[in-house]
Amino acid sequence: MTLLKRYVLRLFISLKYITANVIDRNNGRIVATASTVEHSLKSTLECGRSCNAKAASVVGEVLAMRLRVEGLEQGQGRGIHVDVNKEIEKKGFKNQTKVWAVVNAMKNNGVKLILEDDEERVGGSTVYRNREGGE
Repeated sequence: MTLLKRYVLRLFISLKYITANVIDRNNGRIVATASTVEHSLKSTLECGRSCNAKAASVVGEVLAMRLRVEGLEQGQGRGIHVDVNKEIEKKGFKNQTKVWAVVNAMKNNGVKLILEDDEERVGGSTVYRNREGGE
């Protein structure tokens, strides 16, 4: 059975800004977004020349709140997919704390996330592993 990945989290991290989007892959539409570019967030954070993990955490909290308002915190029962390794690879290793700050803030605020780095394909079956590599 193929796992449908309807809702996917995508992150955009620059030196000055952090943006997180949840995308509905069925129609390519952004269903919820949060960013340090927004005036309401920018005024409460002290990003200066660069945003830190605290700013990333706030972005994750705001995104979780907006998903709850839309009724999508459970991803319509299937969850919201995040390929953490891919996001870290794209954003660079130095941004991994920001990526994890967004992910953890969303999880802590009740969003059902499916972390793609927690599973591996072995001989056609899925083996779930925890972060330490055990089964």
